[in-house]
Amino acid sequence: MSARGLWVFDPNSGGKKIPETVKRDIEKRIHAVANEQFSGRYKRLDIHFRGQFCYIDAYTEPRILENWPPPNWPETREEYLKRMRNTPVHLCRLRYFGNDRWGFAFYTYSNEKYELSVYPNGQFIGSPEEAFLTSAMVYLNE
Repeated sequence: MSARGLWVFDPNSGGKKIPETVKRDIEKRIHAVANEQFSGRYKRLDIHFRGQFCYIDAYTEPRILENWPPPNWPETREEYLKRMRNTPVHLCRLRYFGNDRWGFAFYTYSNEKYELSVYPNGQFIGSPEEAFLTSAMVYLNE
């Protein structure tokens, strides 16, 4: 509520619990755009839901130098590869407001948290596909 007692929209709070039918639809839509635009740049996507949120993570094949790891590294090359293959790349978090209206938070590795973001068109509300593409352009580009 604002200082004048009026309700205002806050894209960084609230939201609605995501219905099962919407969850299934979003998974299909995200996988479709991911396969079309980023095929080969990730091994698998993890799309999971909690309350009003949809989280999108990608798993990638790690790229390491031939002489990695250095001497005295605490794990073998194989252990390191296994660990990195099982470490998700957090892309974004969506907030559901109903009627296919979604807020977008970009995962920032500098702060290790999701930060409220605007879509490329400057709006706080957009589609899951737009949020995925925006995040994937940063984290899945080669």
